[in-house]
Amino acid sequence: MLHYALVFLVIALIAAVLGFGVIAGTAAWIAKICFIVFLILAILSFLKKSR
Repeated sequence: MLHYALVFLVIALIAAVLGFGVIAGTAAWIAKICFIVFLILAILSFLKKSR
């Protein structure tokens, strides 16, 4: 998940530099969602291992 978040972040940055605002916004939103899912899964994984 973290890999996909970074990929979409790079896509968003490149699209923003090239002037594609809608694509940049969408890619940034997808990157944000992937990162949040990664955080939730990481926290759940750490909690499971600590038991």
